[in-house]
Amino acid sequence: MNNAEQLKELVKQKYSEIALQSKESNQSSCCGSGSCSTEVYNIMTDDYSNLEGYQPEADLGLGCGLPTRFARIKPGNTVIDLGSGAGNDCFIARKEAGEDGRIIGIDFTPAMIEKARQNATKLGFSNVEFRLGDIERMPVTANMADVIVSNCVLNLVPDKNNVFKEMFRVLKPGGHFSISDVVLLGELPEALRKDAEMYAGCVSGAIQKSTYLQLIQENGFESIQIQKEKPIIIPDDILNNYLDAESLSEFKSGSIGIYSITVYAEKPKTCGCGPTCCN
Repeated sequence: MNNAEQLKELVKQKYSEIALQSKESNQSSCCGSGSCSTEVYNIMTDDYSNLEGYQPEADLGLGCGLPTRFARIKPGNTVIDLGSGAGNDCFIARKEAGEDGRIIGIDFTPAMIEKARQNATKLGFSNVEFRLGDIERMPVTANMADVIVSNCVLNLVPDKNNVFKEMFRVLKPGGHFSISDVVLLGELPEALRKDAEMYAGCVSGAIQKSTYLQLIQENGFESIQIQKEKPIIIPDDILNNYLDAESLSEFKSGSIGIYSITVYAEKPKTCGCGPTCCN
């Protein structure tokens, strides 16, 4: 499966299933949907529970980092969370932005939007909203966000370049993002790279780390820095579904790496090309 719309529909279907599962069920699988590991093995998720504003019912265990920890959110900020799921990062961002802040979560899975809205209603958070939409065409106006966060989402999007363009559009001049994502060093074995299930499982949709950082730079961002990086280890009982013994040995030789990185970057305060260049 290589058609962008088919891949997006697959992701939507899988994450609709995830929305109905418990965190424990999600964490026992490769990236949330389906039991593809015989171990209860949380491959990617970092522990959110010590962050202020954490709401356990909104944590589905689907992330690969802690972008809101590094996002430098200030009181009164407008924050957008891309692929907001059940609202976990939005609620932590709200704690940082305070009552005067505004938090907008965007997700293209209706079941996730419904779950997040229910959570916000139960918590009484009037300054947190969730919008159904595609992050390649965000349902927000230009130059409105102070901060963008995202957790293990861009690797699921076929057109990553267009997401970075959209991020640049919606950030205010001088605004910034902190996003956690999955990237590669070296080429994945073909069986992993082509399998649609592994795409929805956050692995085969990832791109090379150098390409990822280059896309950020080419879309006009500056002050780019990696705030955190960690290796992601896929259990053998998952890999054995895709690789023979020789391919498995080669994959584990050290020439191929799968990493979670949290990246920070800023939109320039001035564009230097007239009043419309930041739109």
